[in-house]
Amino acid sequence: MKKYRKAEESDSSTNSRAGKYLTFRLGAEEYGLEILKVREIIGLMGITKVPKTPEHIRGVINLRGKVIPVLELRTKFGMDRITDNEETCIIVVDAARQDESNILMGVLVDSVSEVLDIKENEIQDPPSFGGGVDTNYILGIGNVKGGVKILLDIDKVIVASSLQDMESLMNAVDMDEPSMAEATA
Repeated sequence: MKKYRKAEESDSSTNSRAGKYLTFRLGAEEYGLEILKVREIIGLMGITKVPKTPEHIRGVINLRGKVIPVLELRTKFGMDRITDNEETCIIVVDAARQDESNILMGVLVDSVSEVLDIKENEIQDPPSFGGGVDTNYILGIGNVKGGVKILLDIDKVIVASSLQDMESLMNAVDMDEPSMAEATA
């Protein structure tokens, strides 16, 4: 009986990672986000830079009258910036705050690939790189279609300090809808 419960517990932790993931590219690597966190995917639009914000915050967009902060994932991960192109897009996600409320955020990526249904046996725990390397934001490593996909926990990618930066940014932006629409047009 004890062996059955133990196996059931480990299966349930793996099962929680199985599901549908939106995959996208940053450089040569593919990443995935839980599809339930994704609100929509939009093409690159005008992003209004807000002064005195961290480098990984590209700015804000006006999405149907709602001001949404945009996080540049390349910069957040310490990658070089590239010139935006026709494949660059924004994934609008519903990120959880520490107080368990949610915030809509845009995540700027190089390109979106596809939605994959990743099974529990295709997901492995993140590797340990030793002290000093934080892999807390990695939900798991998907071994799918002959390739490796780094599955992200978007709530942990957008850590508390980033959410505080975003909230400060949103409080600093005091624009009415018409002027914001003009700024992002």
